[in-house]
Amino acid sequence: MEGLLSVIEELYQGKITASNTRVKVYKKSFKEHEQARLIMVKTNGIRYILVVGKGSLFDDLQGENIGKGKACPLSHENRLVLNRYFDYTVPRAFGTKIATMGLGDRLGLASPGHIEAIKGRLVKPILAQQSIRELTLTNRTMNDMLDAAAFAVFQEGYEGGYGADGDHIKQESDIQMALELGISMLTLDCSDYIPTGIGAKSLEEVRSEFEKYPKDVQDYYNERYLHQTFDVNGVAISFDEETLIKYVLEYDEALKYMVHVYNEYISKLDRDFDFEISIDETETITSPMAHFFVANELTSKGVKVISLAPRFCGEFQKGIDYIGDVEQFERELSEHALIAEYFGYKLSIHSGSDKFRVFPIIAKHTKGIVHVKTAGTNWLEAVRVIAKTNPYLYRRLHTFALRNLEEALKYYHITPDLDSIAPLDSVTDENLADYMNNDAARQVLHVTYGIILTAKDDNGEPLFKEEFYKTLDEYEDEYIESLVHHIGNHVDTLGL
Repeated sequence: MEGLLSVIEELYQGKITASNTRVKVYKKSFKEHEQARLIMVKTNGIRYILVVGKGSLFDDLQGENIGKGKACPLSHENRLVLNRYFDYTVPRAFGTKIATMGLGDRLGLASPGHIEAIKGRLVKPILAQQSIRELTLTNRTMNDMLDAAAFAVFQEGYEGGYGADGDHIKQESDIQMALELGISMLTLDCSDYIPTGIGAKSLEEVRSEFEKYPKDVQDYYNERYLHQTFDVNGVAISFDEETLIKYVLEYDEALKYMVHVYNEYISKLDRDFDFEISIDETETITSPMAHFFVANELTSKGVKVISLAPRFCGEFQKGIDYIGDVEQFERELSEHALIAEYFGYKLSIHSGSDKFRVFPIIAKHTKGIVHVKTAGTNWLEAVRVIAKTNPYLYRRLHTFALRNLEEALKYYHITPDLDSIAPLDSVTDENLADYMNNDAARQVLHVTYGIILTAKDDNGEPLFKEEFYKTLDEYEDEYIESLVHHIGNHVDTLGL
């Protein structure tokens, strides 16, 4: 710490700030490299990396000279410098031998809490995880996502490894961009290639469509599957004509895209990488037999996946517990898990936030090797902190969310019972946080995050965003504590 204390003292005296405010020091971030020493601090709500000493690291970090050192902003350029000098700040792949949890951070503030929640657990964090949809709705970029995660890792001194997921990516241009930026995981969303309504058609209807395929394609599928039985870790899977044809019609185009993306991009990488296939963002439930069909085709074509996300029975709606027949879910989940084990990848549970009813089932059948995605629940914990600490702000955004729900429903499927939400004027300030215990209120606030964070007044100024961030900055420790409790409950219930 030699030398840094004097720089901190100069910060406290206002050398780079407009007013003298106390400097918060993140002691866990202290790091030495050759002749340079670094630590992260915060003053006036702005974080800096202070560096003293000399050498290439000192020279490479960009910042304002202060006495014996420099105060370096948390810029994209400085993140890249940290990546070059400290491997633990670089996202990494984890493969198939350990559980992972996607911890989407829509605000860029949640990772310190996430890190604390998973320390010492049998799970690795995917700290950077946002879909193109989420980034668009919050006016963030993939670099913003990557920067926030790396700086959080540095702040917390966390050297246990973390991942970065280009989540639910569909377009090749976005795949190329994400790979160039250094993500360690890609979730390929194949929903655009999976037609709906096939399951409801008659044998005659689907047979007619199947016969439009080239003869060699028909022969290929018939020879591989028709009237064949496969033993998959004790699960017998057999294909009759109708079942086979429907799976071909549902997944053939998607399979072509999966294979293309793998061969064109993933197989050419010269680094470890976690490639996930998502077939969950559709109305078509993935039966265990359909899961086997997709996995078997991928394996036969040399596509190596780390995880695969089926569309499970029941409903995995945002922000609330599982909806559906738990016994049916367990029957099917047990077979999905055996299929994943058979092919050597992890089962992936999407929209996994708050699914406490089925977490013990998932834990039992995946044997601790699973990938679970969460995202919106971390935003909701931020809203909970707002409700507890800034009731005036919470009341405004609650009203705004209800008024703009229809716009948000263009992007998300939820079925909230709006009548169950207590009128805002009937709830005291002390009880506002109770809205986060109501399923309907949780869902409304969950799906309107983008509208809330980007809303502007008539003068083009943010309606909520600046005050939202300022409040969470002021109550930083409370947000961390809330995440540790809530995400910790997820990890506990999953047996990790």
